[in-house]
Amino acid sequence: MKKSAKLVLITGVSRGLGKAMAEEFIAQGHVVIGCARSEDAVAELTRVFAAPHRFDTVNTANPEQVNQWANSVVESCGTPDIIINNAAIINPNAPLWEVDEPAFSQLIDVNIKGVFNVIKAFLPALLKANRGTLVNLSSGWGRSVSADVASYCASKWAIEGMTQALALELPDSLVAVPLNPGVINTQMLQSCFGEQADNCIDTVQWAKIAVPFILAISKADNGKSLTVPA
Repeated sequence: MKKSAKLVLITGVSRGLGKAMAEEFIAQGHVVIGCARSEDAVAELTRVFAAPHRFDTVNTANPEQVNQWANSVVESCGTPDIIINNAAIINPNAPLWEVDEPAFSQLIDVNIKGVFNVIKAFLPALLKANRGTLVNLSSGWGRSVSADVASYCASKWAIEGMTQALALELPDSLVAVPLNPGVINTQMLQSCFGEQADNCIDTVQWAKIAVPFILAISKADNGKSLTVPA
């Protein structure tokens, strides 16, 4: 690992923005630690990107799995310089009263509790190292709302508030920001907008903008609601 390289941890790394970020960070010479729920996807990432990169099957909504993963990562790879909480899901478009309780609970478990679990598991190592940047992916729907995505809006508004409050609690050497990635053509966007999503920037193009932007986040940004430039 080059002296200038960062150790970057990304959740939800198997597809969409997570995979695109992983590929771009690696292309720029950084080391990526990632997790996803799909064993097949993790196996493929491990085949394509060998050590020092590392990919594990982890459900971030499961605190026991996250704690075990955090302990293993810190012991074998060291303390991450950047942690990107990217893993998230969305319910099928529907008025809030038509969203069934199990689907709503699963969304809250992944989109909010999953972020909390990762922060809680890794933050002691960051505090001990007295450095680190936490990037919690928010959304335009974490700062505004639309019909038929109320549960997703609720989760991303929660990420905004949780991250901004966390930023006030951290020592000056650490940084936490909620990051709106913008509007990108992903499976999630397609589930909301259908073919209209094809008019948006793709994940590969987006990552070439987003990765340098994330690398440039500094102490001056702590607690700010940031947006990847269009």
